[in-house]
Parts: sequence; structure tokens; C-alpha cells
Amino acid sequence: ITAFQSVDRTRKDTAMLSTFERVMILKSISLFAHTPDEALAELADRLEEIEVRRDRNVVEKGERGDSLYVIVRGRVSVLDDERILNELGERALFGELSLLDSEPRSATVRAREDTTLLRLDQSAFYDLMADYVEVAMGTIQMLTRNLRARTRDVAGLSRMLK
Repeated sequence: ITAFQSVDRTRKDTAMLSTFERVMILKSISLFAHTPDEALAELADRLEEIEVRRDRNVVEKGERGDSLYVIVRGRVSVLDDERILNELGERALFGELSLLDSEPRSATVRAREDTTLLRLDQSAFYDLMADYVEVAMGTIQMLTRNLRARTRDVAGLSRMLK
């Protein structure tokens, strides 16, 4: 199943969330915490609202990525084959690396329950980053946090193996 086939309904023209609600969701995410409200309002109008049914894949490992997803409602599992790498809930995001490059997805993400997502395209993100340095700074901070966490994981594994 491709990501397009696994998504049950895309709601762009008949979005259920208001611009204000979308801005509040974006503000609650560290990536956008310092982004001005006017930029978030502009971005909110460019988000695609998606409904995914339980046990359907949102993205597939190996497919080309070009977007980030924010979980509005529901839960997802991040999988490598069938091994669960992580569980994510409301206000979590995934696909952030695909927002920056278009490399193949490193994992499959599957809805654990009926889930509502906001999808942000790479082109909309680049437009925002070009206009607002706060978005670029938030991206650098997010990537740095993730890199530090992985470095700690590797150090911990190395100590366990000794």
C-alpha cells in the first residue's frame, strides 16, 4: 500500500480545523515555538488535513519523502519492518528529515487508532524558512536535539557492550 492508498480521506477544501486551531497546534511544537503568529497563520492555510484509519500506513519505509506530519488526534507507531521503534501521540511530529531533503523514508509509520494529521509540504516549509529566520533556527535546534539524543544512545550502547 502506498501512502496515497493508505490515507482514507484528505480534507483540504473542507478542513475541520480552523486557522486559529492550526496555529495553536503549530505553536505547541518546539519546531515552531518561536515563529511569529503571522507566519504560522500563513503556514496553517497551507497545511493539508488528513484522516487515517486504524492500522493503515501513513508513510512507507523506502518511499520518497517530501513532507512532515503533525498528529492532531490519535496515535501512530514508527516501524522498521514490524519492529516498533517508537510510539507517537498528539502534538508529536514525524517526517521532519523529509522536510529538509527528499531521501527515502527510514521507517514506516502506521496509525494505531483513527488518526487526524496535518501534512506540511517541503515547498511550503522552504518558503516559510526563507521568510522567517525563526523557522530555520527552530529546525537547527530540533536537529541538534535529535543528534544529541542519538549520540547518548550510541554511548549508552557502547558502555553496555564493554
